[in-house]
Amino acid sequence: MSTTEAALEHLRIIRSLMEKAHIYRAISAPAALTGGVLALIASGWPVWHAATHQGDAVMCDPCFLQMWLVILGIASALNVLLLAKEAKRRGQPLVSADMRMALRAFTPPLLVGGCVGIGLIVFLHNLTLAALVWALCYGLALLSTASFSPRSLVRLGWAFVLTGLAAFFAWAACSDVRLLASDLGPASLVMGLTFGVLHVVYAAAVFFSAKPAEVNAE
Repeated sequence: MSTTEAALEHLRIIRSLMEKAHIYRAISAPAALTGGVLALIASGWPVWHAATHQGDAVMCDPCFLQMWLVILGIASALNVLLLAKEAKRRGQPLVSADMRMALRAFTPPLLVGGCVGIGLIVFLHNLTLAALVWALCYGLALLSTASFSPRSLVRLGWAFVLTGLAAFFAWAACSDVRLLASDLGPASLVMGLTFGVLHVVYAAAVFFSAKPAEVNAE
């Protein structure tokens, strides 16, 4: 395929993704709501326990990692299931050219964030910094699809990035928080505010909005 043909094919895929943006926006809402509710439940107890027991942990570091990997697995499986159902309805394969372009865009930040976060927990036992890396890289992954995804997802990406940066500076500037006996409470608070609250707000905005967000190529 020549450079011109490759460019035309690239533009065709972007146009196809933009035309389906309202569909992907609607599909993403149930998975976002499920992940958000699970995140709020998972983060609520550790935050409350740390606040009432001078920062003591209610679970071990590996348990924190395992719990969030399970939540990630549930939300991801639901998202794939919904995408597969929609692809079947349209008579298209799940892993289409559109899907491959989206995967190429958001896989690098997700891979870096996931690996660095796990390394921070397993080797450095820094849960809070791991949670911040996860939130920031997830936001960057959403923003990496800005050229063809719904505006609501782009706004969600910016919300993750800005909330993650604000939480980072608050954590870095507060030595009392960083010197707690365990950082399970602060880490759970970061996860609850980002993957919990932001996902629930996003899902509610999609469910209650009258019209899908308009998507324009930049």
